Amino acid sequence: MSTTTKSALHKAGLFYFVWVMFSYCTGGPFGLEDMITTSGPGMTLIFLLVIPFFWCIPVSLVSAELTTAMPVEGGFYRWVRAGFGDFWGFLAGWWNWCASFLLGSVYAVQFADYMGFYFPELTGWRHYIVSLAIVAVITYINIRGIQMVGKFATVLELFILLPVLVLVVIGLAKWHHNPFVPVIPPHQPTFHVFGVGLALGLWLYSGYEQCSTVAEEVDNPRRSYPLALALVVPMSIAAYFLPTLASLAALGNWQSWHTGFFPTAAQLIGGRWLGAWMSLAAMITYVALLNSTILTSTRMPFAMAEDGYLPHSLTGQHPRYGTPWIAIIVSAVVYGLLSLHSLVQLISIYNWLRVATTVMTVLAAWQLRRKKPDMPRPFVIPGGRAGLIYCVAAVLIMSAVALLGSDRYGLLWGPAALAVGPVVYFALGTTLQR
Repeated sequence: MSTTTKSALHKAGLFYFVWVMFSYCTGGPFGLEDMITTSGPGMTLIFLLVIPFFWCIPVSLVSAELTTAMPVEGGFYRWVRAGFGDFWGFLAGWWNWCASFLLGSVYAVQFADYMGFYFPELTGWRHYIVSLAIVAVITYINIRGIQMVGKFATVLELFILLPVLVLVVIGLAKWHHNPFVPVIPPHQPTFHVFGVGLALGLWLYSGYEQCSTVAEEVDNPRRSYPLALALVVPMSIAAYFLPTLASLAALGNWQSWHTGFFPTAAQLIGGRWLGAWMSLAAMITYVALLNSTILTSTRMPFAMAEDGYLPHSLTGQHPRYGTPWIAIIVSAVVYGLLSLHSLVQLISIYNWLRVATTVMTVLAAWQLRRKKPDMPRPFVIPGGRAGLIYCVAAVLIMSAVALLGSDRYGLLWGPAALAVGPVVYFALGTTLQR
């Protein structure tokens, strides 16, 4: 960004940035319920505690090192480009931007789905109008800048976490069952128990490198980003583990868990008032997730356009707020178009795009250590070379397990989605740079 544009930006301080990161990476406990019946209550609780050490913790350490070394708009896209060159940098950015289309539209659809619980007449075109409306509102907030996004995210997350905290307190007070029994469901294929559960766990704990794309919009990113990660990772683990533990301990009905079960659990544990509060919190969670997704993903096309790999018009910045408003609106239009249909199957495609981006990010840390050993790094992954090997190896192993555990739809269309990237690079990128 130019100096004039930077001065126009209202930057986010550490407090608001923590809530932006938390709302993107977690939002709330909603979405993990299927792990209970698929992998078993015991294995789910183990996954929620163990997966972070092989996924979000190493990714966070890599992101902290590279953000302090290169706190630039576009974040991991520019890290990969610096480490591996234009082609791989473009792919990291393109795959991430495409993944955000699937993710943002799913959040808009799920928000409208929850609204349908309160207003059953919201079907067909009415359902679509609600999806479009929430995309439009969140787009406007994002055009206002990261400070506005951060304040909005803080209010939303405090509202979401209050009923979760009440559920945990009441649930633990009514502890009558061993929440770890059974560890795995009886008569389930082993790989189904581990593969599907791990894939969902990686989904829950993904995105910790994503907020690097707005590094230039954060006060003192070299200090704020590592601190935010140090706070958000344990917050996320607690937000998933504690309400799951408390609900299973109070109810013991692991066979009944399904998507959207937390509001039901809250009603069974605390009464109708808590169930209604939790339902509203689940609906608001998708607003928070959409809010942070638009913020973090729209800086990617802006940075790629600055580098000449996407149309230059995407570098347009708002004269008052200094935000990449053209890239924000273009992305929002795609979210709105895709919100016409439910995209549950496309989540499996998103996993392929997300995993590919994360793998490129951790490999960039390895490559930049080798290629630019003298680059100033205010934060360095602890443990020297062994610490770096842990971060890279853990992510590679978990990525392989997650992709092998994909359903048939993901195995068919996930690689196809990845293959589009090189085609676009040579067809569009080369043309724009002439």
